[in-house]
Amino acid sequence: MKIKAAVCRAPNTQLDIETLDLEEPRDTEILVRVVATGICHTDIVVRDGLLPTPQPVVLGHEGAGVVEKIGKAVSKVAVGDHVVMTFNSCGHCPSCLEQASSYCYEFFPRNFFATRADGSSALSRNGEPVHGNFFGQSSFASHALCHERNIVKVSQEVPLELLGPLACGVQTGAGAVINALKVTAGKSFAVFGTGSVGLSAIMAARVVGATTIVAVDVNPDRLDFARTIGATHVINSRDGGASEQLVELTGGGLHYALDTTGLAPVIREAALSLAPRGTCGVLGASPPGSEIVLDEVHFMSGGRRLVGIVEGESNPDVFIPKLVELYRQGRFPFDKMVKFYAFDDINEAIHDSEIGKTIKPILRIG
Repeated sequence: MKIKAAVCRAPNTQLDIETLDLEEPRDTEILVRVVATGICHTDIVVRDGLLPTPQPVVLGHEGAGVVEKIGKAVSKVAVGDHVVMTFNSCGHCPSCLEQASSYCYEFFPRNFFATRADGSSALSRNGEPVHGNFFGQSSFASHALCHERNIVKVSQEVPLELLGPLACGVQTGAGAVINALKVTAGKSFAVFGTGSVGLSAIMAARVVGATTIVAVDVNPDRLDFARTIGATHVINSRDGGASEQLVELTGGGLHYALDTTGLAPVIREAALSLAPRGTCGVLGASPPGSEIVLDEVHFMSGGRRLVGIVEGESNPDVFIPKLVELYRQGRFPFDKMVKFYAFDDINEAIHDSEIGKTIKPILRIG
């Protein structure tokens, strides 16, 4: 079939809206008519060639849509279901078998190589292959092929066009708090970086009952926004001394800290903010080979912990519907950080995200 897609053909260039050919779904594949898709920082990093995803490629990995066709081996969803497409996984490695698919042994090839497992692509233009299957979907398109491993059925009582970001950015931040760090009522929590991931973490900390919720950033507008969704305190780290302020604020240090920036000096600051036995989660992506330097005596003597987190350690089939229900109840207002754009305005949406004008852009496609 003919589809409309945004194609990345070279690093650091704008995406081109093109008409592509999409193959019929194979026995294990699912054809989704994309209604809307979020734009994530990872899409921008890959566009700029900072990760080894081949080009030309159709990116997009926060897709929401309606199932139009299923392969004969598919039983998880049916035609007409409302779905969100999330990260892909193999389903048979030790992590997947233990319901920890975000740590799939094949996570990188299944999500970043932009081919099927056999190396093929379902996308082409006039016979020229175009890489697809990015995060098992390539949802910067009117239609996408995905898999049972990365499709989640969602309620039809909630606007479908809003739900795409739950697939990655929102799931990552909220899941880091609820699933990975397991923040509980009465505890203190700070997030370093208030993009969509960090702000999702703040909303989740409020859901679980943390009583001290601190947003740390250099953008005063983002800090003001953080207060409206659950932050009890804010710190502008441009003024320096964030760790000292946090230790003073909490009377000895944080129970939990979360870094969303991937910057080594910020991670060090987050670790220095911890109380004895405190835990710092790290989920911001850095270039391969990046190193983190900690104060070893401070880290060891207080029994402090540093933990890496991918996709919020979520089981998407369970966690995404949970977030939808929290939103429906008015307890997780992630819609407040969303701005919608027309599909043809994808490059404007990406630019607005890069300069911080928009927290979470969503492209209306369908």
